[in-house]
Amino acid sequence: MARPLIMASVVLVYLAGLLIARARGHAVEAGTAAGAFAALLLVSLSIHYTNEYADHETDALTRPTRYSGGSGVLPSGQVPRRLALQAAWITLLGGLGLALIGWGAGWLAEAALLILIIGAFFGWMYSLPPLKLAWRGWGELDNALLGGLALPLYGYSAVTGRVDWEAALVCLPFTLLVFNNLLATTWADRHADAQVGKFTLATFVPVRRLRWLYLGVVALAFALLLSLPRMTLPPAVLWLSLPALPMLAWGAFTYTRQHTPYPTSNAMVLLLLGQMAGWWWAG
Repeated sequence: MARPLIMASVVLVYLAGLLIARARGHAVEAGTAAGAFAALLLVSLSIHYTNEYADHETDALTRPTRYSGGSGVLPSGQVPRRLALQAAWITLLGGLGLALIGWGAGWLAEAALLILIIGAFFGWMYSLPPLKLAWRGWGELDNALLGGLALPLYGYSAVTGRVDWEAALVCLPFTLLVFNNLLATTWADRHADAQVGKFTLATFVPVRRLRWLYLGVVALAFALLLSLPRMTLPPAVLWLSLPALPMLAWGAFTYTRQHTPYPTSNAMVLLLLGQMAGWWWAG
């Protein structure tokens, strides 16, 4: 049920948080980083399983892509649906339990523990009641804040022991592209989502407004990149973010005009990899 591509993105964004901390003068202890990642991986799996559980009807109706439509395991009948929820609880308790042990033993900072707990809560509430954010038009924002902001800040705080505004600011451009990625992936699932009563933005916002929203988010992301001071955002990170622009232009042109979210998703990944290289160079 866990899609390797999605879990690989969790690894990369976590590593980005470590690289930001390293570039800002903090030593990355391998044991601490590994322990924090193990807790994160389990919690991330639990969130993934809740989404599979909640979206089983949608996934049975949609045409999946690499980035959307679920794993297809539950609709295929390979395993019973309840197994997804059971796996979600096991991995959640395992991840939070490991994090609490790490906090008690002193190798996981309190800031990182709090981010993990908040992330677990809103990750579950993305799909499940009582909030069911993805079903009420708030899923795109929720997912963007979790994957684009909370996740790298978790890695950052695992190393530094704290979260500061400068670290949050440098994550915002990527957060905005994660939001656009959600616009693109939910567009691919819009018909199936509408049939089962899942109200993503793609199901009720007019196409013209969606396109303008997409363009506005891209413009804001790069305006932030250009406006951040050099002391906050190293020049290497800025310059290595720019190769994503052509792919974003292609994503803007194809958004709502084709089924697959690949241009937008690939642009997001390209920006992430470029920024990771920039942070590594700056460190």
